[in-house]
Amino acid sequence: MNTGKNKIYTLTQAVKAYINDGDHISIGGFTINRNPMACAHEIIRQKKKNLHVYAHSNGQGVDELIGAGAVKRIEIAYSGNGRFAPTCFCFKRKIEQGELEVEDYSNYQMSLRFLAGSMGIPFMPTYSSLGTDIIKKWGFDSELRNQELKISREKIVLMDNPFFKKETLSHKNQKDQLVLVPAINPDVTIIHAQKADIEGCTKIEGLAFADVEQAKASKCVIVTCEQVVEKNELKKDPGANHIPSFCVDAVVHVPMGAYPTACYKYYDYDPVFLEWYKDIAVDNGKFVEYLNDYIFGTKNHSEFLNKITDTKRIEDIKADFETGYSIGMKRK
Repeated sequence: MNTGKNKIYTLTQAVKAYINDGDHISIGGFTINRNPMACAHEIIRQKKKNLHVYAHSNGQGVDELIGAGAVKRIEIAYSGNGRFAPTCFCFKRKIEQGELEVEDYSNYQMSLRFLAGSMGIPFMPTYSSLGTDIIKKWGFDSELRNQELKISREKIVLMDNPFFKKETLSHKNQKDQLVLVPAINPDVTIIHAQKADIEGCTKIEGLAFADVEQAKASKCVIVTCEQVVEKNELKKDPGANHIPSFCVDAVVHVPMGAYPTACYKYYDYDPVFLEWYKDIAVDNGKFVEYLNDYIFGTKNHSEFLNKITDTKRIEDIKADFETGYSIGMKRK
């Protein structure tokens, strides 16, 4: 962990320093909100491979990483872009072709797994998924779990409630079985936030999703942000900050770093891009052309933005000051 005072990196430097082939990485954001897209693109540019990804419910970032061949395995609750892609297309295609190994959990279970990791405990109990096939059907087999030390030996463990006798549970309105879900402790977590200071203190505005738990569970954390602010600014309202500086290893200033997904109070998602992308992602040949033209064909996120969009579209998705969203954008 970088404990130095100044943690400012370029995106190229941060990815090179902290993400290696085969790492277990966690991606922040939720569907088309605050995906760390600039960092995902840089991972693709540096041709990182065999990544094991954890995500709560992610869309665009996960899909592009998978489509680019950077991801070998993923543990996730949901991969989709809402109406633009109820199930992400690269994600779906790679599974159907046997090129992506997937372990699925419920949304709540993924939250609990990150929470357990952030607390330094090995698992969390829940009733979630009792009576469903999430318990019965495993994506990773026993052989893989025994070979890969970073993967939990069991997907899920069922246990009896240890505190009450079965005959008393119905009286206390409690179920007799619990579902234990394993903790997640990634090598690296990547999140995009609105503000951070040079020491890594990070402020997320709007819904934080599971990002805070993901960051605290991880060995290393890369934060990309819309603004790098003076540390005294974040000290004015310390209770509004989400991730303490000692959890963060690298801070990267990337305006519009979540584009084409939304970043509350700064910009909304871009429906024009997402409609265009779904036609590309469904066809592997078109997706490869997209990678070559817009990711490998650009040096950084600024060049990507200049090539993929224009001033009018950026203005159309700009967030309204009071609501935090674009109020003129056509969402249907």
